[in-house]
Amino acid sequence: MLEDCPEMAGFDDREKGYEKKFAHDEELKFKATARRNKLLGLWAADLMGLSGDEAQDYAKAVVKADFDEPGEEDVFRKIRADFDAKSIDQSDHQIRRHMLELMAEAVNQIENEGN
Repeated sequence: MLEDCPEMAGFDDREKGYEKKFAHDEELKFKATARRNKLLGLWAADLMGLSGDEAQDYAKAVVKADFDEPGEEDVFRKIRADFDAKSIDQSDHQIRRHMLELMAEAVNQIENEGN
């Protein structure tokens, strides 16, 4: 009988709305993170002197590195290790700041794709 109650129907509708919003937000977060990692990989590739297919392949490797563990530390460690191996002068702070800047850029790009 509760399903006939208008208040319960409204609650169910709100709950479904929140679930849809959560799923949508998680999808956007995933897309933005993957886009940020690609942009980060292209930035790092450029600093390491890679271009063309080599740069694209490196960017893909950075995206894949994010699947090693939850969070972004796996991506940071990859960039840090690759910079160290190539003697690229970027501090941890500079890499992390660039990661933040590129996340904002990735979100902006994704939001503008819908327009």
